[in-house]
Amino acid sequence: MPKELSYTIEEVSQLLKVSKLTLYDLVKKGKIPAFRVGRQMRIDAKDLDIYINSHKTNQNTAMSAPVVDPHRNETKGSSNIVISGQDLVLDILGKHIEKNSSYKPLRSFTGSLNSLISMYNGECDIVSLHLFDGDTGEYNLPYIKKILVGHPFILINLLSRKAGFYVKKGNPLNITSWADLNRENVKIINREKGSGARILLDEQLRINNISSKNIQGYEHEETNHLSVASAVSTGMADTGVGIEKAAKIVGIDFVPLMTEQYDLVILKNSESEQLISTVKGILSSRQFQSEVHSLGDYDTSKTGNIIYET
Repeated sequence: MPKELSYTIEEVSQLLKVSKLTLYDLVKKGKIPAFRVGRQMRIDAKDLDIYINSHKTNQNTAMSAPVVDPHRNETKGSSNIVISGQDLVLDILGKHIEKNSSYKPLRSFTGSLNSLISMYNGECDIVSLHLFDGDTGEYNLPYIKKILVGHPFILINLLSRKAGFYVKKGNPLNITSWADLNRENVKIINREKGSGARILLDEQLRINNISSKNIQGYEHEETNHLSVASAVSTGMADTGVGIEKAAKIVGIDFVPLMTEQYDLVILKNSESEQLISTVKGILSSRQFQSEVHSLGDYDTSKTGNIIYET
């Protein structure tokens, strides 16, 4: 590979045929050096070559030695952590964590359910969740209890926000309820499996006895709120499920249907005690809450509240 090249996490994921979260875990453990350009993590082609060559068969000595980037100048005792989720408030949280502790946050932009599974597998340190359970009407906790089996954890509220439909300006098709998705003249654009928005849609379809086979566009997926909102804005779809903030960024109308509880979950163990203390302090601080509130469309009245703790 040309030595002047660098790759995004997604590009390396495609090259090595592994998940992005696996790569974040390797970066977190210092096995592949990485650097940041704004919100984006990048990996030098030469560092990727070193990692690949050190893990070839019959290279036992090289395999046992971690790959170290001599140009990195990290503070002694610092450690990488992975924060998973897509909301821009998580970037603010990461900034505060880096400023107030020795942790070096890495960002994974993965949906709620897949992030929770990755936490079970030891690949994430902080996971953001907005998973609606149709049987209980609750957010997040029913899923955590099923997936983080045997793992002590703490669940802390990050914020509340409105979830609903993206619609064109003026809502020309008068889309106002979940039942409207079953109409022949309504075409949706969906989110990927494992995302909170996809689970909200699927749970509401189940509750309202609507078959996904009858919904136009159900199989067409995008991987973030802005892409869904943009698809509605450009006319690719009539509606999609997402959060209010993205609708305002893109410049379309929004039909609120739910107040989402957007929480953070962190596993409890001897290694995470300081991280939990740091996050609790940040979420409860006036400075953090003021920054989040200034963005608009977020409710911080419960920010920092402990929802559940084992």
